[in-house]
Amino acid sequence: MYRYNKYIIRHLVHSTLLITFSLTSIVWLTQALRFVEFIVNQGVSINVFLHLTILLIPSLLMMIFPPAVFCAVLFTYNKLTTDSELVVMQAMGLSRWRLARPALIVAAMVMATTYLIAVYVQPSSYKKFKEMQYILRDKYVSLLVQEGVFSNPVEGLTVFIRERDSVGKLHGILVHDNRQPNKSITMMAESGRMVETPGGPRFSLENGNRQEMTDGRLSLLNFQSYNLDISFYTDTISARKADVQELFMPDLFGYGDESALTPAEIMKRRAEGHQRIVWPAYTLILTLIAIAILFSGQFNRRGQWQKITIAVAIATFLLFAAVGIRGAMAVQPMIIPLAYLNLLLPGFIAGWIISDHIASTKKVSA
Repeated sequence: MYRYNKYIIRHLVHSTLLITFSLTSIVWLTQALRFVEFIVNQGVSINVFLHLTILLIPSLLMMIFPPAVFCAVLFTYNKLTTDSELVVMQAMGLSRWRLARPALIVAAMVMATTYLIAVYVQPSSYKKFKEMQYILRDKYVSLLVQEGVFSNPVEGLTVFIRERDSVGKLHGILVHDNRQPNKSITMMAESGRMVETPGGPRFSLENGNRQEMTDGRLSLLNFQSYNLDISFYTDTISARKADVQELFMPDLFGYGDESALTPAEIMKRRAEGHQRIVWPAYTLILTLIAIAILFSGQFNRRGQWQKITIAVAIATFLLFAAVGIRGAMAVQPMIIPLAYLNLLLPGFIAGWIISDHIASTKKVSA
């Protein structure tokens, strides 16, 4: 590889990593703030919190890579122009296509990485994220220990906790269970704890009473200690419906069992599958657009802010259009070709502009 290629690639890689890290950190922080309640209200440890939020990073990287590479190309090539380095390289006889080659190499590498994330890494990490989030939100620890809240962990069951002391003991407990027809159970206790047993989670109640109404007959039981089985939580966790973002490509395109799915769910899966095909390719297309606009006209060592503004406007429009089309595909399958048109047409136009400049340069030389 020529030295100028390595030089430009090095600058592009540094800029891409810096922009990607900055954008990912900002977006990750905004997403992580949504889960601070797990620490404040539910006593989740910092390690569990970090593990949960870090699982979001592959999804963020997949969305951030295309605009990050685009910004890196604009920044790097504008800086090379301002420092007259591109002018010197062109004076040495390098065509604009050869000057653009380092950017296309970096874009192709990042695009391949993005496809890897979209096809395998993101579904795997997002599945773990949803499972962990589901457990933290819906398992008994997060529902039953909320103070002063009537919680309904499953249909027909209501739990109320008056307060929780510093050592984790619960006070003022009310449990009302009417999940079974013609049978209603109400339990009240002065205090209690959550315990894990080999048979599953248990709610250990102390100093209370159990009232059962069966077919109009009331029975009352006073107790000093009573263990309530709450293993039904683990059953509800295993029945969680998978989100489209945690499915792999064969599942999205119907190579699995879809008999239990509604037509709307099938269309939503197809839309997600096409989006994973289209989105990573924007890394290369946006790079072509940036190069085509920056290389059009004459080099200006004082900067190319007008061209940069136009490039940013076009890229922003294309990315927002891609996001909008993704939502429309889930409703109307006829929109699917538009997703590929929004990707390929700007790429062909940008490629034609670069090729036209090359042809014009050769004609002038002749």
